[in-house]
Amino acid sequence: MSSKNREKKAAIIDQMEERFSRSTVGIFTDYRGLTTSEITSLRRSLQAASNEYTVVKNTLAGFAAERAGKDTLLTALEGPIAIAFGYDDITSPAKVLSNFIRDTKLEIGIKGGFIGDRLLTAEEVMTLATLPPREILLARVLGQMKSPVSNLVSCLASPIRGIIGVLQARIRQLEGEGNG
Repeated sequence: MSSKNREKKAAIIDQMEERFSRSTVGIFTDYRGLTTSEITSLRRSLQAASNEYTVVKNTLAGFAAERAGKDTLLTALEGPIAIAFGYDDITSPAKVLSNFIRDTKLEIGIKGGFIGDRLLTAEEVMTLATLPPREILLARVLGQMKSPVSNLVSCLASPIRGIIGVLQARIRQLEGEGNG
C-alpha cells in the first residue's frame, strides 16, 4: 500500500472517528440499489436537518468506532452500509429517512443504528421516527408534573372558597337587613 493511500485512509478514519464521537445517534442503512443522484438527494435532505450521511468502508468505520470508544458498534458493521449521523435531536435522522423513503418510494434498507453506545434494531429506529420532537416531549413531562400540584392547590383552596362564599352571602344578608 502506498503512503499516499495510507494517508488517505488515515484521514477517513480520523473524520469518521470525529463523527462517531460527536454524534448522538447514527442509523445504518443499506444503500445498494440507489443511484448517485438519489444518494445525493438523501444526503441533502439530511443536511437540511443538520445531519450527515456517509457511505463507509466497514473496516475503516470499525477502526474509527474503536478509536471513538464505541466498540459495541463493530457487530453492526456488516455488508455495504451508509451511516446517517445525527448531532442534536435523536429523532431527526430517523424522521428524515422515513419521510424520504415514503416520499420517493425507494427501498432503503434500515439495518439498525445506535444512540450513544447502545445498538438499536431496525424496528427501534423506525419507532424513533414516530416520536414527537424533544420540545413536545419535555412539555408533556412538565404538564404531567404540574397536574398533581395544580390539583393539590385546588383541593386546598376549596374549603377557603367555601368559607368566603358563606361570608359574602352573610354580608349581603346583613346589608339587606340594614336597608330594610
